[in-house]
Amino acid sequence: MILLGVNIDHTATLRQARYRQLGEAVGGNIEPDPVALAFRCEQAGADGITIHLREDRRHIQESDVRRLGAVKGTRLNLEMACTPSMTNFALQLKPHSVCLVPESREEITTEGGLDVVKNLARVARVTDAMNAAGIKVSLFIDPDLEQIELAAKLKATWVELHTGAYANAYYSPGRAAEFSRLIAGAQQAHAAGLIVNAGHGINYINITEVRTLPHLCELNIGHSIISRALFSGIDEAVRTMKALMNPRQ
Repeated sequence: MILLGVNIDHTATLRQARYRQLGEAVGGNIEPDPVALAFRCEQAGADGITIHLREDRRHIQESDVRRLGAVKGTRLNLEMACTPSMTNFALQLKPHSVCLVPESREEITTEGGLDVVKNLARVARVTDAMNAAGIKVSLFIDPDLEQIELAAKLKATWVELHTGAYANAYYSPGRAAEFSRLIAGAQQAHAAGLIVNAGHGINYINITEVRTLPHLCELNIGHSIISRALFSGIDEAVRTMKALMNPRQ
């Protein structure tokens, strides 16, 4: 059974488009509430909720994270940059897990994996702090052997293989090569003792191939699920993705 973590960031993107200037994230006329959506996702079969508190607070706000983190039973995965302020926030919040990601203020969404090789000392400081606090750590990385080896040496629990390059190449001749990279990365991570997750650009079409990656434990999917929910509702969107991930044999 492959687990599904639903990323609810873009629920907050919609809210912030209208209500950012109020300086509040919930109450009164402010809608939609990403925390309420998280509950619906869980009721529909999501195994966890992923949120990314970005440095510029473009969508998810601290109050969203704190409200969701206070809910017993929610398996909260906090995506975060490797900065002192985010490290301190995570240590105070104590989510079930953190996923360390690269972050650029110019990008619309996270593009590319975390470069552990170039940022080893910084990533190590955050990973060590989380491990010491009993917070499980995932590294969002490209399916590159050197990145995977360092993730294992840093004692991360998971790697989340970046599937964005594969998703972007899905309708091009480069698809097979990108998928082969993911297969090799998953095999290498598993051999190194890491739990294998994947995410970015996964949708209701490419999931039929993504789900065949070896040793796959969990997929984190946001944009495609939220997009489908606009037409069919979040309950159907989550249930359908979970069924596609785990077709009956």
